[in-house]
Amino acid sequence: MNKFRTAAIQMLLEAKQPLHYKEITRLALDRGILETDGATPDASMYAQIITDIKQKGESSDFIKIDKATFALNTSKKPIEAKKQKEVLEEEEVEEEKIKIDSGFIAKGGEYLVCSELLFREYNASIMGVDKGIDIIATKNNKLYSIQVKTANANDYKTYNFDVRKVSFEREYAGNTFYIFVLKDKSINKFLILPFSEMEKKVKQKAIHDVKSYEKYRVKIDIRDDKIYLGNREHEMSYYLNNWDIIK
Repeated sequence: MNKFRTAAIQMLLEAKQPLHYKEITRLALDRGILETDGATPDASMYAQIITDIKQKGESSDFIKIDKATFALNTSKKPIEAKKQKEVLEEEEVEEEKIKIDSGFIAKGGEYLVCSELLFREYNASIMGVDKGIDIIATKNNKLYSIQVKTANANDYKTYNFDVRKVSFEREYAGNTFYIFVLKDKSINKFLILPFSEMEKKVKQKAIHDVKSYEKYRVKIDIRDDKIYLGNREHEMSYYLNNWDIIK
């Protein structure tokens, strides 16, 4: 089943009331049910719910209650056998579109970080194979392994990122850094965290451990020109656009 549809069903079941699609997305992200992958999850959620309704009609899991507000379809009818294959194929197409959009944003973030490093006289290159590290850089005979995460802000000015535990716990050559690209229409920002700081924030629970999905959820908020990780107790302005940390 489509991951957005699955998440929407679960959130609506728990809420026991109609929800705006942005609220469905927010709840699913907070719970760690959805992976962001750098895409715009609000738009993807809306598209998936609307597509489900248009394709299946009375057989959809959802009904539209109001503008952009949905509830579970308690009078759902079975899908006709002859239409089942067509629906499944269409769902695969929609899922692939989301993956492609996510891939463009993620790769764009990697090239953006790589160019910033090159401007600062690092010898940097993007890794061709995804093994957890996106960029390898060297400077002054030192080696740096860098993982890049890119996301758009939601309506709450919050950026959500997912870090797989298997990649987080793997040992990499040289000094390891996580660079979170905060994508914005006017200017992009970079939160640059050494691996040691990431470990520290996991222990302090500023980074959420989503145990059932084997990943960490990194939530970054910008409020009153200050940047926070997880909650207001972890102000991180020192690490914002501070490329000198990579040394």
